[in-house]
Amino acid sequence: MKPKPLLSSLVAMGSVFLSGCACAQSNAEWFKSRLIFPPQAKHVHSSSIVECPNGDLLAVWFHGSGERTANDVVIQGSRLKRGAAAWGEVFLAADTPGLPDCNPVVFLDGRQRLWLVWPVVRVNRWEQSLLKYRVSTDYTGDGPPRWHWQDVILIQPGDDFPDQLRAGFKTLGFEQAMWGEYARPYDELLVEAARDPVKRDIGWMPRARPLRLTEGAHAGRLLLPLYSDGFNLSLMAISDDDGEHWRSSKPMVGLGNIQPTLARRKDGTIVAFMRDGGEAPKRVLVSESKDHGDTWSVARDTDLPNPSSSLALVSLSDGRWLMVLNDTEEGRHQLAVVVSEDEGRTWQVKKYLDNSPAGEGEFSYPTAIQAGDGRVQVTYTHRVKAGKSIKHVEFDPAWLAR
Repeated sequence: MKPKPLLSSLVAMGSVFLSGCACAQSNAEWFKSRLIFPPQAKHVHSSSIVECPNGDLLAVWFHGSGERTANDVVIQGSRLKRGAAAWGEVFLAADTPGLPDCNPVVFLDGRQRLWLVWPVVRVNRWEQSLLKYRVSTDYTGDGPPRWHWQDVILIQPGDDFPDQLRAGFKTLGFEQAMWGEYARPYDELLVEAARDPVKRDIGWMPRARPLRLTEGAHAGRLLLPLYSDGFNLSLMAISDDDGEHWRSSKPMVGLGNIQPTLARRKDGTIVAFMRDGGEAPKRVLVSESKDHGDTWSVARDTDLPNPSSSLALVSLSDGRWLMVLNDTEEGRHQLAVVVSEDEGRTWQVKKYLDNSPAGEGEFSYPTAIQAGDGRVQVTYTHRVKAGKSIKHVEFDPAWLAR
């Protein structure tokens, strides 16, 4: 049985449909959309975007014959020069020969170094993935960044990880009605797996951009959201020295709470909204941290629907929060923007970036940032009959009120 919804119901949800075709444009002063590259047959998915100090945008995604079972999957990227009308030539950003490279995330640290973080999938199993990264200080020229360092991020949740899981499931009031000696309850299976240091130390994967704390005693801290398909839950990789060292937070215990995306409230509370990889009702899940990301509340349902698909959260400069998500319980055929004026407690506005009848398109896995000029930049997977691409949408926050 899933926990009761935590957040209050959505209110005043008016819907506006906007064209999702490549290079569609509705009033260039406040909304633009374009495909980063022409539609093609290969699988492209899970994009991430970052603004460089010179105003360029860099986007990355994975490309290949499939996902974890396709050993030709690589990380590709492209650059949108400041003021340019079209994205530049697609380049290779990372490749582990003979293994799938998936779910890339790009961001800048406190020293303005560019990071690329992604999981390389071993033996074609998500839970066997290793977390790799590359760093660049030379990334504002034409073409791909010039990487000067590459390594693996090793996360160790610790010996108390099984106890944390057990305590979290107890807090949730999780009960599994059926069991047998050959089919132990779901929570007990995860607790048993957590006792194995090999299982708990690998398989942690990124999807959303990290949150960098900018105020208080922990200013400069990086919180990199990670999730595990093996444990079907999430945690944070924490660094207090711009990625020189990483450690694990305590887990966010829940029922399929994966792929966290983060924002920080004015009172310092960090909020994580997550994809629902569990049972019905299919809802965005939420967890909170009161201690700068070290420990987290159990993950509970909100009222926002989620069809087991990634979502993106960004805190705007005017104090509002913006979320991009598939607002359905089944299917990724419509991608909405919702807005909160009370730091994620309720959501009042809905507008669509892409929308089609079920089965006629997929628009999913968004990443969103607010650039230095105030405009919101979103990239996401775009699949229609003509082919597959990554779509880039940019809009002024004023568009949300139109």
